[in-house]
Amino acid sequence: MPDARALAAVGAWHPATPTQQGLWILDRVERLRPSYLLPTVLEFTGPVDCETLTAAVTRAMGRHPALRSRFRLDAAARRVEYRTDGPPPEVGFTDAEADGWTADEVERLVEALCYTPFELAEEAPARAEVIRLDAERTLLVLTVHHIVFDGVSRQLLVQEIGATYRAFARGAQPELTTPPHPALVQDGPADDEGLAERVAGVVDRLRGAPTTVALPYDGDPEDPELSLIGATAETLLDADVTEAVLGVSTQEGCTAFMTGVALLAATFARTTGQTDFLFAVVWPGRDDPAAADVIGMFMTTLVLRVRLDADTTWRELLRTARTAGMETFIDSDVPLDAIAAALDPDRDLARPPLTPVLVNLAEPAQPLELAPGVVGRFQPLHPEYSKWDLALFVRVDTSTGRDRLELSLNHPAELFTAATTDRVLADLRRSAADLARDPEDKVLNQPAADQTDLDDPAARLGLVRSIWQEVLDTEHVDDDVSFFDAGGDSLRLVILVERLSQASGRPLRTVDLFRAGTVRGQAELLAAPAETTSGGRGSSRDRLLGAVRDRRTDRS
Repeated sequence: MPDARALAAVGAWHPATPTQQGLWILDRVERLRPSYLLPTVLEFTGPVDCETLTAAVTRAMGRHPALRSRFRLDAAARRVEYRTDGPPPEVGFTDAEADGWTADEVERLVEALCYTPFELAEEAPARAEVIRLDAERTLLVLTVHHIVFDGVSRQLLVQEIGATYRAFARGAQPELTTPPHPALVQDGPADDEGLAERVAGVVDRLRGAPTTVALPYDGDPEDPELSLIGATAETLLDADVTEAVLGVSTQEGCTAFMTGVALLAATFARTTGQTDFLFAVVWPGRDDPAAADVIGMFMTTLVLRVRLDADTTWRELLRTARTAGMETFIDSDVPLDAIAAALDPDRDLARPPLTPVLVNLAEPAQPLELAPGVVGRFQPLHPEYSKWDLALFVRVDTSTGRDRLELSLNHPAELFTAATTDRVLADLRRSAADLARDPEDKVLNQPAADQTDLDDPAARLGLVRSIWQEVLDTEHVDDDVSFFDAGGDSLRLVILVERLSQASGRPLRTVDLFRAGTVRGQAELLAAPAETTSGGRGSSRDRLLGAVRDRRTDRS
């Protein structure tokens, strides 16, 4: 049974947290509204009892006070408020197979469910739909506004749906504790007399840093009509490079996130000359154990500062990134709006505060097993939306048996071309390789290999030849003998792709080097413009459809 405090909380108006108030304001900007929704698309394979799944979703979404929230502006008190005694979110069921929905119609339905904005004053800030595609495929589409939901909440809700489904399938009730009301565990607007002093301390630490980053824009970030429909490109670092980088990072007490901060700062410093950076980071905001299992909006955006100079070594930069991260996390409860107001009072509220760049850990969602043989996997979103001009997500991939750092760039598609993001990824790979090679070297000392003139045929040939010698562990290679005839194998070919990409700054594919199988052929490949050696961009589905279209064009 809910306690008296929880019951009282449900029927009262509560002040929104500073983060929620900021999100409420952003929801007033029409073009930003879809980007502050958190959609989730799960595709289940195997026989799903759709009636039971719909009931489980309805039960799970109806239990949590945050998902019943309605918001209003109290003009007299000059604050945003919410209450949680409204009707629960709507949960629907569509039998696409029985009703004759085409694949295109289902895709449009999913997009509408994912990105139709909520009227926060009038309706629950969440919706769900179970879509039966056929006997073996079922979609679950969940969409919740960020104002009441974060990444941890998504995990909690999906897990609860699974537990409830399994219980219902057994004819039982799920064993779940009564969820606390968010207002009982969230921090409301700060009225601490010491807050002004803490804000001043953070402002003093950040003051003087540029509130821009010299990004290689192809589009105009200040365009008020800029579409926030996003694009993503990623790269996996070589396992040996990863091992060396993480080894040094561990010695300096750095997490993978802090390592990503250091690599990004180094890459920008080496390519733009800027040496003082502000980067944003999202903090889970669940330091209080009472908030650990509560569905609500606890995340907050923090800003850290990283500086280097001509004498900074890679090891010193890692220490700087660690210190910056620790300082920022210590002050995680200082409202970013107050910091931004002091440092950049004239900023456009529709733009990210203090910096256009985000660095964060990527935490891939785990599949949901509804029942034996029935597994739900998270699907890519089409389209996806990007809130930051450039976001770097860092994770350690373990799927190959050895750790490999994965670096993923996300951004509004109109801001950067595919060639530009490929160059940034190549520069990140080069930074990681240099850190791995000599952590005591100065960051801004770029090895001679980086200076290779790819317009010079002899220089290209020498570069490729030297990397073949390294990968094949031999002092002599024939420029006109195939890689496999020279002693290579498929694993060494993958390593060759990584090393040539790092050394040349050109994004190469395994298939490119397989087709141009000699030293001479690969040297000529490096003569092509960077755009032609790119593996393309967008989702794997986009690349697949592009290849099919190309093939159809060739046959016509």
